[in-house]
Amino acid sequence: MVFLSFRGITKRFPGVLALDDVGFDVDRGSCHALMGENGAGKSTLGKILAGVYTADGGEIRLEGQAIVAADPLAARRHGIAMVHQELAFCPNLSIAENLCLGALPNRAGWVDRGRMREFARGCLRQIGAQFDVDQPIGGLSTGQEQIVQIAAAIGTGARIVVMDEPTSSLSAAESEHLFGLLADLRARGITLLYVSHRMEEIFRLCDTITVLRDGHHVSTLPTGQTDPERVIHAMIGRDIEAHDPRHLSREPGEEVLRVENLSSPGKFENVSFSLRRGEVLGLAGLVGAGRSEVAQAVFGLDPLATGSVEVHGRPLPLGDVQAALAAGIGLLPEDRKRLGLVLAMNCRENTSLAVLPRISRAGVVDRRAERVLATEYRDRLRVKTPGIEAGVAGLSGGNQQKIALAKWLARRCDILVVDEPTRGVDVGAKAEIHRLLDELACEGLAILVISSELPEVMNLSRRILVLREGSPMGELARPEFSQVRLMRLMSGLRADG
Repeated sequence: MVFLSFRGITKRFPGVLALDDVGFDVDRGSCHALMGENGAGKSTLGKILAGVYTADGGEIRLEGQAIVAADPLAARRHGIAMVHQELAFCPNLSIAENLCLGALPNRAGWVDRGRMREFARGCLRQIGAQFDVDQPIGGLSTGQEQIVQIAAAIGTGARIVVMDEPTSSLSAAESEHLFGLLADLRARGITLLYVSHRMEEIFRLCDTITVLRDGHHVSTLPTGQTDPERVIHAMIGRDIEAHDPRHLSREPGEEVLRVENLSSPGKFENVSFSLRRGEVLGLAGLVGAGRSEVAQAVFGLDPLATGSVEVHGRPLPLGDVQAALAAGIGLLPEDRKRLGLVLAMNCRENTSLAVLPRISRAGVVDRRAERVLATEYRDRLRVKTPGIEAGVAGLSGGNQQKIALAKWLARRCDILVVDEPTRGVDVGAKAEIHRLLDELACEGLAILVISSELPEVMNLSRRILVLREGSPMGELARPEFSQVRLMRLMSGLRADG
């Protein structure tokens, strides 16, 4: 008997058909991958299974019986839980309180904190995690939060766990710990529905791969019967050709940014580099190397930063965001949802955020000018959206990233700092963002790119500066690029040893 079946699943949102007659089977105890571009319907399907959304058509069958999960609690009763990409804990509450939310143990109307703590310890014990259940969730790392969320799922007796981009914000060490935990869950017969864009993870962890495209089911194949190139082609309907960025064939212009001995207590020290017009400089390093902190200091977000930053030969006051903006610097942050966008606003409003003074008169925004601006950048960046009035929260990750980038392009920055430009986006959107950054460099923009993915930073950059534990370890020119050399520098060794 088939363990889990999707039959004709259809889901509509305003202006969007997210899923259209999707159907496939999932084996008991397997790790089943869901792949596709952003907006393909992967997360939507997982959320329907977990009771977050209700399907408009079709049915889900579990061990031959049709099930209806009108909400997450109903899904939990069927043994289905979900580990969300965006972790949804209350940071000011303890681990125990978060694990018991929705079902707080009580005695005579009062919360029974002893039982609450014991339940939380039991959940953690099932996955071999050891945390103080009284500590606030807000004090945990992202990887630790991910572990607690898995404990919440397993602690409810889940037989099926939907994992939505589980490693998108994890370090390499945290990811390895997670992979070991997933192997243990499978050994216990728990079925995993694994949503990810990371091809190497899929082929390492999963037995079967289902590909969705534009809300339709394309294929379901055992992992051993396909390969990454075939999966990519199924995801986007075309091949992605690798090529050297066009800006590399052009000589960079004059120096626009010079950083000398930039330091910040406990974060980084004596970081120096320069950046020329039309050049892409990569910043590489392991998690905790200080890459994002350097970018934030250049943008004026670090009041404790010392050293010097010059833009077009003129000193830039440190710790002054307004001065950085006036000098023509833009920052696309790593966390687009928390720091790069206002999710309650629509595409038009987010695009114009950084240029409101320019399109306002007497403090009143010229809505016509705002619409023209938003439409121009929606078309230029090929943002897939029902319209510029669509809420940015409803867009896929890749399209959200494009709107976050449009905000700075609309401001016509001379220097753009881009932190993790393709985190959480699919291969198709990644190729588009790479193409766009190359195009901007060709137009004369000076770009500082920070990425945890070595192939990405190597593909985009003319030079790469490597940091380790806040200190510069060396700089490589493009002819010297190799993952081995970069990893040696990132580990504190000479590039050639």
